[in-house]
Amino acid sequence: MDSLLLHAILAGLGVALVAGPMGTFVVWRRMAYFGDTMAHSAFLGVALGFLLHFDVLIGIFAVGVAIALALAFAERQKTLAMDTLLGLFAHGALAFGLVGLAFLEGLRVDLMGYLFGDILAVGPADLFWIYGCGLLALGGLVWIWRPLLSMTIHEELARVEGVPVRRVQIAFMVLIALVIVVALKVVGILLITSLLIIPAATARRFVRNPEAMAVLSAFLGALAVLGGVWGSFVWDTPSGPSIVVAAFLIFAASLIVPMGALGYMAGRKKKPVAHAQS
Repeated sequence: MDSLLLHAILAGLGVALVAGPMGTFVVWRRMAYFGDTMAHSAFLGVALGFLLHFDVLIGIFAVGVAIALALAFAERQKTLAMDTLLGLFAHGALAFGLVGLAFLEGLRVDLMGYLFGDILAVGPADLFWIYGCGLLALGGLVWIWRPLLSMTIHEELARVEGVPVRRVQIAFMVLIALVIVVALKVVGILLITSLLIIPAATARRFVRNPEAMAVLSAFLGALAVLGGVWGSFVWDTPSGPSIVVAAFLIFAASLIVPMGALGYMAGRKKKPVAHAQS
């Protein structure tokens, strides 16, 4: 197999394996707009990285953490609704990032690569970064899994039981920022949220527990990566959007598959944990 194709597939699989489990909670907790906000804020991280002469990925992660902390603080003030805050931070960070890039005189920035990814340009060093950060993100998710699940089912009850809700929430936001750093090369800033949401939304129809949903989401994400990379090679289409198209086609196909096909109906008398927030 050509090394270019092999690196692309390995990079995509690495992102899918971490985005799937993270996406389960993004879907359950209805945090799709938060994912978009974090993705848009990545543009500011790109600009700061170039302006201050340090690694762009470090800039993206630093801005993501700052946005997460700012959102947590602003939410406590109770002056604006969360969706309003997300809109403010998303568009504000994106605008600051674009303005910052305008000051980079004499430096050519590949905006299309950052916007839509360039999985075919992934090298061995990128693979090390993707899998290293991916394992770190998965480790963090395992660490907060139980309290995060308790918060998802019933936040007030979790608070009464002693779960540090605010700290767990901030930790999850930081992990999403790390996933965005991992996925940047593969699908780009504008499509990162799609890889978090679509496989998880597809898996949600067929499983009865959070662990199964996380595993199935990762598998479906990996399937979308393989289909997208294959389509990109065959039809010479952009790799990042091709992966998202493949993920959406899998979701569309899942709509015609009976929910009982993966064993859902066997436990239909018990309300699934994954649907507790529907």
